[in-house]
Amino acid sequence: MNEQVPDDVATALVERAETHVMCLRTDDEPAAMGRGWERLEALVGLRGRKFFGAYDASTGEYRVCVQVREGDDPSALVLESSVLPGGRYLRARLRGEPPEVYKRIGPTFTALEKTAATDESRPYIEFYRQRNEIELLLPVAE
Repeated sequence: MNEQVPDDVATALVERAETHVMCLRTDDEPAAMGRGWERLEALVGLRGRKFFGAYDASTGEYRVCVQVREGDDPSALVLESSVLPGGRYLRARLRGEPPEVYKRIGPTFTALEKTAATDESRPYIEFYRQRNEIELLLPVAE
């Protein structure tokens, strides 16, 4: 398997602020993740929302998340309140049509890991900018 960042994927070192989110935990496997996304989207809707995936490499746990906005009540929605940590990340942008673009997430993170020292205290983050554009954010050591 090719573990290099594909030539058509631009990378950059970025600094991100922490992001307050509501989330639910799922197993790190495609069917469970898909069910988690469906449930979260049904609870909060899609319009005007910013969605994130967060993967903790040390525990193998995946969380589907939505940024908190004024008026949100996580407990009423039976969602967990959390914070995606800020700091320095190596960013890669994937573009393509779902579901094919989703298949590129894991291999791209694997390739990114080979290019930078990973900060294992922070999760790997997927930021779903648009239906066909995902920012992958690998936490890098400060």
